[in-house]
Amino acid sequence: MTTTLITGANKGLGFETARRLVAAGHTVWVGSRDAERGRRAAERLGARFVLLDVTDDASVAAAVRAVEAEGGLDVLVNNAGIEGRTADNGIVGAGEVTAEHMRTLFETNVFGLVRVTHAFLPLLRRSAAPVVVNVSSGLASLTALTDPTTPAYGYPGVAYPASKAAVNAVTVQYAKAFPRMRINAVEPGFTRTDLNGRTGTQTVEEGAEIIVRMAQVAPDGPTGTYVAASGPLPW
Repeated sequence: MTTTLITGANKGLGFETARRLVAAGHTVWVGSRDAERGRRAAERLGARFVLLDVTDDASVAAAVRAVEAEGGLDVLVNNAGIEGRTADNGIVGAGEVTAEHMRTLFETNVFGLVRVTHAFLPLLRRSAAPVVVNVSSGLASLTALTDPTTPAYGYPGVAYPASKAAVNAVTVQYAKAFPRMRINAVEPGFTRTDLNGRTGTQTVEEGAEIIVRMAQVAPDGPTGTYVAASGPLPW
């Protein structure tokens, strides 16, 4: 039985990924910083709940203890993330972005991912087939950001693309450091979720497809890659 932890899994892409992996036979831990929403989601899914705030060391440490007590971990999906839109659903552009805004996004999207991955590494290293999936974005591609023919080129935000580009770099370095693990970054596409004020153009079912696929990658499968449902993406 494969045991999988998904951060930020009480809604959106995390919830749909959990649903699909439960259906595939995984024992799934729904990680959520909101206890009530997390428990409710886990009950709906037939999954386990663990309180997990990726920005809090004590919360992450407690989650490790809870998961370890129930037998360990095979797959980690680092899904929790924020885009940092303004109250009126606006994107913070280069003229308005501050160091504090950048810090807020990096705390969840980058430092939170590293905090969780580092904490769960001992459990993953005990697994016979360890897998890590880091949810990135098409906006992490510097190639796309600099190509006027791509949708990413017109995105005015600074903090979110920068944080996801950092996720890609972290993914590559972890993959090289732990060759027995399959560690990949995925681009779910512009999905209609709370993260982007529900402005996305595809469903969570469509967005979760690549996350689910890479969560089930075989021990001889790809590692250190950056992929979408359609295939590899340019860095």
